[in-house]
Amino acid sequence: MSEFFSSIPKINYEGKSSKNPLSFKFYNPEEVIAGKTMKEQLKFALSWWHTMCGEGADMFGRGTTDKNWNASNNEERSANKVCAAFEIMDKLGIDYFCFHDRDVSPDYATLAESNEKLDKAVDVIVDMQKKTGKKCLWGTANNFSHPRYMSGAGTSPNADVFAFAAAQIKKALEVTVKLGGNGYVFWGGREGYETLLNTNMGLELDNMARLMRLAVNYGRSIGFKGDFYVEPKPKEPTKHQYDVDSATVIGFLRKYGLDKDFKLNIEANHATLAMHTFQHELRVARDAGMFGSIDANQGDMLLGWDTDQFPTNIYDTTLCMYEVLKAGGFTNGGLNFDSKARRGSFELADIFYSYIAGMDAFALGLRIADKLITDGRIDDFVTQRYASWQSGIGADVISGKADLAALEKYALDKGEVSTLTSSRQEMLEDIMNNIMFTL
Repeated sequence: MSEFFSSIPKINYEGKSSKNPLSFKFYNPEEVIAGKTMKEQLKFALSWWHTMCGEGADMFGRGTTDKNWNASNNEERSANKVCAAFEIMDKLGIDYFCFHDRDVSPDYATLAESNEKLDKAVDVIVDMQKKTGKKCLWGTANNFSHPRYMSGAGTSPNADVFAFAAAQIKKALEVTVKLGGNGYVFWGGREGYETLLNTNMGLELDNMARLMRLAVNYGRSIGFKGDFYVEPKPKEPTKHQYDVDSATVIGFLRKYGLDKDFKLNIEANHATLAMHTFQHELRVARDAGMFGSIDANQGDMLLGWDTDQFPTNIYDTTLCMYEVLKAGGFTNGGLNFDSKARRGSFELADIFYSYIAGMDAFALGLRIADKLITDGRIDDFVTQRYASWQSGIGADVISGKADLAALEKYALDKGEVSTLTSSRQEMLEDIMNNIMFTL
């Protein structure tokens, strides 16, 4: 394997007292937490798009980082990106990666040529997988960057665009299967509208469901046994996107009978753009039995767009892993770092500093989440707060025994509600701080 990061050693766990920035302070991959090793619980994945392609460009300026990977043309760059990605994964001890088709190989003049070049790059990945044992967490198609998708892909008003998107998804599914991926993601980057004055919303939603059903049918026909995912996001780049949040996506999937094949891929920054917390979106998915995978990042609450920062907020990582553990852990999903180093962190070494920060934050979150659960005080409080539903009139409501007339009689006989229970929010937050910061 050619070395792109000769100055970066293999990153090892050195413990919280280490001052070495190229070491893990909290992520100890073989340490057992809640019955599994950290490596098994967290299932970290490299994002091909931000890590291998993102150059730090934003809406006000061009890129600040050179991600040419010493290449003289696109085909060579695609191959070199593979070598660099596997070196990053090897040195960080990351076992998985995620990709869009156009991250691996860009668009060429025709779909046929794009597919041919993509196959060549994928063959290089397969060869590296055989040598290293690295795995594909999930794949997807970039159905949002090309100008043809200016008004959506599955929701485009143009049937030719829909057909092109379907062809691209077909190929991306084939690649995902070839790479052994256990997930395939739909992210509706332009599946929405700017104004209803020019939009047939009913047709667009029906067509989006049709495209998803076509993908499921084809994926199963070629041996894809994993989960299909939808990744909720409310806006940006489209003013209103149809996959606004977890609850909206779940309703859509159930309406169209797609809920048996699809789960949700939850992203932290998308949750806050939807005016929810990361934990809220995970809880909604978990309660619906549709939690699947996670895009690990965070946003800046003072900015109104998707900043995709590496996650370092320990409250967020703790409450995320609390939900993951409560869900029984990951099955086909994992923690994909859909994160990018800040524009000013432009050196290639910053890739490693960024991943270390994110991996340590989630390792610490896992440790604390396990302590919250084993401590039991928060769960016990919730159980007691809802105790009235375990007997008496509450149990009659849940069992279906009580109708409105019975409830009216109960209320008339009782006269007034005599016992209410404090929610004790501040006490519970103090318990969390006590568990988090016990020194």
